[in-house]
Amino acid sequence: MVVPTYNEAENIAWIVGRLRAAEPEVDVMIVDDGSPDGTGALADALAAEDRQIQVVHRTEKAGLGAAYLHGFQVALAQGYDVIGEMDADGSHQPEQLYRLRSALLDADLVIGSRYIPGGSVVNWPLFRRLLSAFGNLYVRLLLGIKVHDSTAGFRLFRRTTLEKIDIATVNVTGYVFQTDMAWRTIQSGLTVREVPIEFIERERGDSKMSRAVAIESLQRITWWGLKQRRAQFFRALRGMRR
Repeated sequence: MVVPTYNEAENIAWIVGRLRAAEPEVDVMIVDDGSPDGTGALADALAAEDRQIQVVHRTEKAGLGAAYLHGFQVALAQGYDVIGEMDADGSHQPEQLYRLRSALLDADLVIGSRYIPGGSVVNWPLFRRLLSAFGNLYVRLLLGIKVHDSTAGFRLFRRTTLEKIDIATVNVTGYVFQTDMAWRTIQSGLTVREVPIEFIERERGDSKMSRAVAIESLQRITWWGLKQRRAQFFRALRGMRR
């Protein structure tokens, strides 16, 4: 499991401990973006005590997507066949990872979803729930995909999936990275499955989501959707001329 961190000193030992207890056979890769609060040093201490934990140190905060891509590339180079991702703040519960692992038997990408039957969100204010739900509806309508929670960050990828979508060509670094990866998987003709999870808002530390990040995501998705609609229009036009 790839776990990106930036200023998660209050959470890193707690969440990694839960993950190791819930899934003892799963290896953990902490990707720290040069946290000034000492998260990287705490991660090194965890790795020193447990050979199934490793730490990748990055020198700058370059965005969630950049951290994940770096971690994926390291994991692929190390030969892993299944590579996952989850947040370090406790919003994704390691005790529910078994749901994703079971679904991967007949899927190429599994997403832990808040917005399918059985999924839920805990401790979010109404405005944030509505914003997230609207954002995911907007993605479905604009991109024409059936994924209900394309912005979710609790996932499992097959190695073959990451290779086929060619992650070296992914050029988004913010939270829109999650939508991009799901869309690329679908466009490649691969199977995406969603399983319900309970998402819990962090209790410690500060969220990295901001208005600027949300606006960037909306702009990117709008651009992708318009490009796709344009391509569909011209394909239909060519078909009419034949």
